[in-house]
Amino acid sequence: MRKETNMNKRRVMQLAALVIPVFVAFVAVGGLVVQQLWNWLLPPISGWHEVTYWEALGILALSRILFGGLAGFPRPNYRRSTAERWERLTPEERERFRQGTRGVRTATSEGHQP
Repeated sequence: MRKETNMNKRRVMQLAALVIPVFVAFVAVGGLVVQQLWNWLLPPISGWHEVTYWEALGILALSRILFGGLAGFPRPNYRRSTAERWERLTPEERERFRQGTRGVRTATSEGHQP
């Protein structure tokens, strides 16, 4: 039993020794890719200034937080929860909702504020 525990610890250490450098390299390359794409596209198109490598890493981290969620905190599945709420509505409530959205769509398409 003790021999198996030592072997498992050894495997974990070997895996960590492989995964950590690969992760660091992945983040480093990701920062370079974001920097190059930003500096290639946005200054000519929008006039925004070029970014440094560290700013690109910050943009990469921010986009991960905003669009990818945080590790351990999965993003809620809004489509499923919306579908579940729709199923709980009565036919009259569904029709009232449809009528309300049609009115908003018409008002905004005519250039009026709802």
